Amino acid sequence: MLIEMAVKGLMVDPLTNLPIIILRDEANERVLPIWVGPIEANAIALQMENVATPRPMTYDLLRQLLEGMGGRLNRVIIHELRESTFYAFLEVIRDTERLLFDARPSDALALSLRAKVPIFVNESVFSNVQTMDMGPQQVDQERLQRWLESLDPDDLGYKM
Repeated sequence: MLIEMAVKGLMVDPLTNLPIIILRDEANERVLPIWVGPIEANAIALQMENVATPRPMTYDLLRQLLEGMGGRLNRVIIHELRESTFYAFLEVIRDTERLLFDARPSDALALSLRAKVPIFVNESVFSNVQTMDMGPQQVDQERLQRWLESLDPDDLGYKM
């Protein structure tokens, strides 16, 4: 089962100082933090803040290429969490064809914001997030998860 989510914010992980994209469902029942690199976080932040760049960014170029070749991004699906790594698909529609392209979630999210398409997360990803073995970091991970779930959108550095 797929759960529709939206990017609700971008912040820095207080434990690792890495950027985190916060996904949240419409009912505010589920939150999914996805750690991303600083370059991807910058591209996402620029889009979230509606900052126009003088030249197209890579994600703008990709969207233009898809459209120029007769396709359109239909949705993003974060379908798996394996060994602490998230996996995503770009679902592209071209004519009557449905094409799935493997993508890093950070790239998929940056593109979804530009194309204004929905983001879906497979139900199994939420189960795997809760069962990830973090070893000695488990206490910190559980504390971070409780903190993320309690966040108010006004607490986030960038918000949608």
